[in-house]
Amino acid sequence: PVPLLEWYRVNRRILPWREDPWPYRVWVSEIMLQQTRVEAVLPYYERFLRELPDISALAAAPEEQLLKLWEGLGYYSRVRNLQKAAQVVCEQYGGELPSDYEAVKALPGIGEYTAGAICSIAFGLPTPAVDGNVLRVLSRVLESHEDILKQSVKKHFEELLRETMPKERTSAFTQGMIEIGAIVCVPNGKPKCEECPLESLCLAERHGLLDSIPYKAPKKPRKIEEKTVLLICSSKKAAIRKRPDQGLLASLYEFPNTDHYLTADEVREYLEKEQGVTVESVEPLGNAKHIFSHVEWHMNGYLVQTDQIPRQYLAVERQELQNRYAIPNAFQAYYQKLMEVLA
Repeated sequence: PVPLLEWYRVNRRILPWREDPWPYRVWVSEIMLQQTRVEAVLPYYERFLRELPDISALAAAPEEQLLKLWEGLGYYSRVRNLQKAAQVVCEQYGGELPSDYEAVKALPGIGEYTAGAICSIAFGLPTPAVDGNVLRVLSRVLESHEDILKQSVKKHFEELLRETMPKERTSAFTQGMIEIGAIVCVPNGKPKCEECPLESLCLAERHGLLDSIPYKAPKKPRKIEEKTVLLICSSKKAAIRKRPDQGLLASLYEFPNTDHYLTADEVREYLEKEQGVTVESVEPLGNAKHIFSHVEWHMNGYLVQTDQIPRQYLAVERQELQNRYAIPNAFQAYYQKLMEVLA
């Protein structure tokens, strides 16, 4: 581990949760970093900590504030579980994360990797944290052709790390392994082997197998859903509605939309006949696409000016959209257009 620890000391990125690895800060950062790049997380992290500086503030935050703070990060179940876990910590542990791996892992939204990361980075416990970055590094170092999506492979690597970790430097070891995968043995692109402290140990590099390792079994193709998104505007107000409390993007706000493509004439007919409003104009806004893990939304959109906002929707002004209601990233292409219209 010594070359890794020395490399990490010299080459690590300066990140706020590293400079002050208080358990709450490490926990929030780890949840935000699931499915999201470090550069994207930084401004969200700073704002989140500013508004919810400790576990009790997170536990007590109103849902709308919570979702607004998370707006743009996606995978909103992460922040809901973060709050549920904060409430458990307040009820059972006096508002402080327990320094015990099993207790941390039992909290909502925390799996083996996140529990391992929190316990080794914040509490100095010898608990391995194996994420995609670490799986890639270890697969290459060991020349493993096993499918890294298999739980058994992950378990095997966790055991190897548990045996290897220096018990007095667990924080630097865990972060060093993750950091190599993030900035040296990179996920998309050519690994920078000449910068890697593990190069002399790496069997995949020695045998010219970096292109084929790590191995992942192919995923099933995503389901495609076609939608028409309507920006319904009247007198500097726009229509939004709340999504159901369960399922994809649960409880977030969205622009009215249909589960199929509509023409401009069909949009006019739908709003006048079914919503009982007078349509003044319908302007096509073009197509957009958003990819979720299992589903793709293929959307076309229209800007519709009406004499009033249909009663079934919430009529909101520009400032409310900006400051209060969380609109998912899936609608980002149309959100920007609406901001211009309402300005």
